Amino acid sequence: MVKDWTVLAMPNDLVGKTAAIIAADEFEDLELFHPMYRLQEEGIKTMVIGLTMDPIKGKKGYSIKPNASIDEVNAEKFDFLVVPGGKSPEKLRLNQKILRFVKDFDAQGKPIAAICHAGQVLASAGIVKNRTLTCVAGIRDDMINAGAHYVDKSVVIDGNLVTSRVPSDLPEFARAMIEVFRKPQLLQAPRPR
Repeated sequence: MVKDWTVLAMPNDLVGKTAAIIAADEFEDLELFHPMYRLQEEGIKTMVIGLTMDPIKGKKGYSIKPNASIDEVNAEKFDFLVVPGGKSPEKLRLNQKILRFVKDFDAQGKPIAAICHAGQVLASAGIVKNRTLTCVAGIRDDMINAGAHYVDKSVVIDGNLVTSRVPSDLPEFARAMIEVFRKPQLLQAPRPR
């Protein structure tokens, strides 16, 4: 018997939405590709945003061509933001346009999903103060010093923020990300930071 997988009933409330994935060289490959493919499975258009239009190479050697550079985009055009970890956040956090992009997502109350070292970008954007989150242990003190309440859990949801620690947390991270993206009523009202 041949199954027609197109008839599987999936909620289509995310179809037509768009997610930005910001990345720079040495991103953690799994932390970019796993969430990207999960979002695509839900019918969400994904756009990889780079510092430039040059191909971005992951730590494990996989490359991806950005759909746009940070110079060409603004948060208003997107519904969700994903920030993979690896060494990419070290580069992203030094770019003022990236930080403005992240701040704008947060100010608009739009969901932001960040894993591993991605918390560095959130901290540099000034959006972690008084927020509960998790991250890779190596940047725990950075998050605490930026005013965050750190917890050692595989995934933490705080309003519009979804955070996780490491690649082995990706299944739970993806489930929580989709849950928050699907239920805007979980989000807090936009607020200036």
